[in-house]
Amino acid sequence: MEHTEHTEIPGSLVWLQGVLCILWFSCMDKLIEIMTHKRREIAPLLRPVFADELQEINRRLPRPPSFRSALRRTDGKLAVIAEIKRRSPSTGAIKENASAIEQARRYRAAGAAALSILTDTEFFGGHLADLVEVTADFSRQPPAVPCLRKDFMVHPIQVLQAREAGASAILIIVRALNDDEITALHTAATAAGLDALFEIHNEEELRRAVQHQAQIIGVNNRDLAIFKTDIGLSERLVPLFPKSVIAVSESGFSTGADAARVRKAGAHALLVGEALMKSANPAALIADFQNHV
Repeated sequence: MEHTEHTEIPGSLVWLQGVLCILWFSCMDKLIEIMTHKRREIAPLLRPVFADELQEINRRLPRPPSFRSALRRTDGKLAVIAEIKRRSPSTGAIKENASAIEQARRYRAAGAAALSILTDTEFFGGHLADLVEVTADFSRQPPAVPCLRKDFMVHPIQVLQAREAGASAILIIVRALNDDEITALHTAATAAGLDALFEIHNEEELRRAVQHQAQIIGVNNRDLAIFKTDIGLSERLVPLFPKSVIAVSESGFSTGADAARVRKAGAHALLVGEALMKSANPAALIADFQNHV
């Protein structure tokens, strides 16, 4: 019998390294708490994930719409990534009983370029089933809007889940991961045909994202250690991005004036959660984000 070699994406080893790295932190912050829980949560699911397995899944499943392409509008306006988020550690309940499908339909009708769907249950009240249901609904009733799986990714098995659930992209939080983990996740995403949004919060994390050849980089204006928000962070960091990178500014937006600040700094897209979840008229709010000068 012919022997076939498989290239394993070394998620299990780097996952263990990530667990051990937590011991080096002397002060606990919220992101570390969330990541510690996430590593425990997915531990029973861990197994080797091979690049050819992901490539085969990508060939077999319908191709999702491009997340990256949706973020570069030809009219020069900001693309809006509308987030489905029922609650958060910083705010508490936002829209606790929201239907993911109904919210996704509202966002699509409002002109969102893409969706961000929280699939973390413990801290954000989301479920992987939300992503499955939304992408299936879009498939039955086009047009489909590209969906980011918004979760705390630590192992390629989560990338496989994302692709099977119909996602177009995954999130890579640079601060939360070592370089081997980032490589494993990015390699898995590429094999699965998914884009990756690299999330950063300072210059060093930007350097690391660029080193990993990130094509989409988002500045999280909310410090995940203490959950304080400052749009000025995007104003400082986005101008430092390589020109080829799609720049996303995440969190802290409630008015068109907020959006205008990061657009002036060079952002191509906004990621907005709480304000849109609470809005009675998301279409008007998205238009304000895009048209305010």
